[in-house]
Amino acid sequence: MPTEQILLFVLAGVLILVGLAGTILPALPGVPLVFAGMLLAAWADHFRHVGPAALVVLGALSLLALAIDFAAGLLGAKRVGASSKAIWGAMIGTLAGLFFGLPGIVLGPFLGAVVGELLVGSHLQRAAHVGIGTWLGLLFGTLAKVALCFTMLGVFALAFVL
Repeated sequence: MPTEQILLFVLAGVLILVGLAGTILPALPGVPLVFAGMLLAAWADHFRHVGPAALVVLGALSLLALAIDFAAGLLGAKRVGASSKAIWGAMIGTLAGLFFGLPGIVLGPFLGAVVGELLVGSHLQRAAHVGIGTWLGLLFGTLAKVALCFTMLGVFALAFVL
């Protein structure tokens, strides 16, 4: 195997690993990186093992993961009747939480939603309810995104060995 091809496979593996981390860390575009790594690996192999059909399935799974990730937090917030300020607060809390490591990533969306809901005049109990609903939506969205990324890995591996 030529050195260039080996380097492309290594780069593809790095993209996939960083993408998997990005499925949990909101600052990284996880699913697109996973897909890009798989596409690069398929290209490096001249599409001998992973062809157009597998790539279409992987692309569809990527789009589904992105749609679920986007919708889950909003649906969780809407389900508990969150205000638009609570939704904005959750997004800002998610970004701010990145600077505080794992506790910030976990608590940031909740605290942001609570603060946003308090800003519209809700009482603390209502704001906490909105924060929990928003956080649960984001959690389930992240879990679905992780599951779909591992499904993508399975599809890719299956296509590569068949």
